[in-house]
Amino acid sequence: MDSQSDEERPSAVADAIGGAAVYSARFAARAWRGRLETAIEELLSAPEVGRVLDRALSGSLPEEVTRSLVKHRVAERVVRELAASGELERMIDKALASPETLVLVDRVLASEAMAHVLERALAGPEVRAALASQSAGLADHVAGGVREAASALDGRLSTVRTPTGFAGVASRGIALVVDALAILGISLAIGAAAGLVAALVDGIRPHWLAGTLLALAGVAVAVGYFVVFWQTAGQTPGMRLMHVRVLPARNDQRMTFWRALVRTLGLALAIIPCFLGFVPALFDRRRRALPDYLAGTVVVYDDGAGR
Repeated sequence: MDSQSDEERPSAVADAIGGAAVYSARFAARAWRGRLETAIEELLSAPEVGRVLDRALSGSLPEEVTRSLVKHRVAERVVRELAASGELERMIDKALASPETLVLVDRVLASEAMAHVLERALAGPEVRAALASQSAGLADHVAGGVREAASALDGRLSTVRTPTGFAGVASRGIALVVDALAILGISLAIGAAAGLVAALVDGIRPHWLAGTLLALAGVAVAVGYFVVFWQTAGQTPGMRLMHVRVLPARNDQRMTFWRALVRTLGLALAIIPCFLGFVPALFDRRRRALPDYLAGTVVVYDDGAGR
């Protein structure tokens, strides 16, 4: 058995021959590598090779290669493989975390071109339309919530529990507050204009006359405000916000100037005794207050829904 093992074991001569062959191959590779590299460089730099590449690139070859890549979805397969192996995420993280990327982003954000693009984008009609739409939507949503809460309060305050299309004191009260703010703004504008004119003519003497004129102007503004809106539109801006409207108690009648004026005077009489003139609206079947009794009117929800 020992003799058989000796026969199977490689001899020292075979080892020497094998080592010499490997050494010769390595030596030949080192000797030829430089020559091969030089030959390849000379071949690629030859004018004939350049002309061949120019003709290939100017022809349909690039388009054919691109169509083939798209047809066989090479890019999708490469990206899918990178994503499945996690290499894509590592490449993205490495790129985002590199200092060069941060410097590039800072340069882009600080450039005049980016500032010009942002200015044009923010000042564009699309952005303005979107902001206006959002603002209008928010205002409508808030106003709708106020109207719903006011109409629900109308039902709870009224002694008439059956559904009715007549507006109650809560809706009318909120509308009156909005109208009062509008009248105050108009009066302040008129007062400022009058003060400017008075300053140009060295003031109005005596002072009580100036105060009386301003008070009369405020009364005229308030009376004109309600009369004009009630006669022409049937509702003031505050009533429009609350979706309520003034109508004659009888269908064969209409809102005339005198009816609107009488209702305005009735509104003043209802407000003077601490708003006691609106108490009848809590018990009346049609929720009429003192102004409605005097002018023969009713106040209804503009959408006609029963509350």
